[in-house]
Amino acid sequence: MPGGEVLAVMDGLDEAGMNFTLVKHENSGGFMAEGVFHRTGAPGVLIATLGPGVANATNVVANAMQDRVPLLFITGCVDDEQAATYTHQVLDHAALMRPITKASLRMTPGAAEALVDKAIAIATDDPPGPVHIDVPISVASQEVEARAGTRRTPPATTVPAHLNELAQARRWLADAKRPILIAGVEALHHHAEDEIRRLVGEFHIPLITTYKAKGLVDERHELAIGGAGLSPRADHVLLPIVRDADLILLAGYDPIEMRAGWRNVWDDRQHRVIEFSAYPNTHYMHQASHSFVGDIRHGLAALRDGVGGASEWTPEEIAQVKKELSDIYRLEEPWGPAAIVDVARRVLPPHTVASVDSGAHRILLSQTWMCYEPRSLLQSSGLCTMGCSLPLGIGAKLGDASRPVAVFTGDACLEMTLGELATARDAKTPVIVFVFADESLSLIEIKQRANGQPNLGVDFTGTDFAGVSRALGGLGFDVSSREELAAAIEQSLDAEVFSVISCRLPRRAYDGRI
Repeated sequence: MPGGEVLAVMDGLDEAGMNFTLVKHENSGGFMAEGVFHRTGAPGVLIATLGPGVANATNVVANAMQDRVPLLFITGCVDDEQAATYTHQVLDHAALMRPITKASLRMTPGAAEALVDKAIAIATDDPPGPVHIDVPISVASQEVEARAGTRRTPPATTVPAHLNELAQARRWLADAKRPILIAGVEALHHHAEDEIRRLVGEFHIPLITTYKAKGLVDERHELAIGGAGLSPRADHVLLPIVRDADLILLAGYDPIEMRAGWRNVWDDRQHRVIEFSAYPNTHYMHQASHSFVGDIRHGLAALRDGVGGASEWTPEEIAQVKKELSDIYRLEEPWGPAAIVDVARRVLPPHTVASVDSGAHRILLSQTWMCYEPRSLLQSSGLCTMGCSLPLGIGAKLGDASRPVAVFTGDACLEMTLGELATARDAKTPVIVFVFADESLSLIEIKQRANGQPNLGVDFTGTDFAGVSRALGGLGFDVSSREELAAAIEQSLDAEVFSVISCRLPRRAYDGRI
């Protein structure tokens, strides 16, 4: 959102060849920047004016911190001399940003080039995250000469040293009969998918991923069990397998995505646990027998170098695990939330990029949506904030217009971000929005009932999302069957504008399946 304090910054970025996308709210703008990052690999850039602009973005900046998203957050501010006697819209941006960013920097003319390079380096170093740059009004329009020593040489890749710990880890891998591999978001950042595929295929190791790591191995693979993290029903199936494993291999597994049930699942004094992590374990969600800190891809390559062997897992055992998970979600039902996911996955092209918002529908979809490649399902799984899926989808489409983009959202989530449908219209991003319309905050309502609490503040009146979509220049559909949904998807795929498909569901449609 433009403001007088950032006009010179906007001009400079435009002159440098960066595209500016006008949004309706700074929070959404940050998620769009993240969507672009997932499709291009380039850190996102969010611009906000002083005061309310900065305050509006605190949620998405905190999300970038928790979800390991490299983001440059550039804000305008008044000069120190003016701030000494002027208070309108003035607040301490750095103090607000400090707890939710990796760094908060203040721009000065002489250090401009070094500060920008430093911001990018900090944002992209492990763990990736947001960096704030505050730009005083008088500084933004100044011209300075390029200076030497302002660009950092990227650090060389680090791998495990050939010491006793690595030798023992290799022996454990060779001897393992019932190993389990758990992979997380760090493996994505280190492009470790090929090494993970080799471990799964060559050693016949079943793979569990966090939600963000879905697709590291094509989930149609017989050994890809799927995502885990937030579903207690899935945990009842998956955690016993992990506890019974004779080797637990952690590949870039950041447990910030996991619910409390994944704390200390194994005892590192009794289990053989080998961890490859981008940075030291200070979270204490779990411990490992051996923890190797460095590049995930090269670390895994060092582990399997010269090692042979294969597990004793049978195809029938893994198929049974997958069936137990599938039975929870009841994909083959005539109509319901699982049917929405099932139809969408069948009808949409294989290379579709999907985004999903927070809530009951996200837990169900993250367990059932098949990812065929990495970064093909975008969501907030560290902070788990609402209002992310529509801007994430718009950003993904901005980053790669060649791919269809499916946005899965709850009705309350979409009501938070309805204005961004106008952004989709103006940015010419024909995303397809699927609304799980049950007129309730279903996840919270389920928790209320489980706690014996009254139904309070979770139900609301339905919105005519299809009508709103048409009023804002898109296509709009109301569906309540598999056939109607499939027809709406087909029509949306052929459209040059965004679509909203409102999928009508009864309340309590998620009971017993998340």
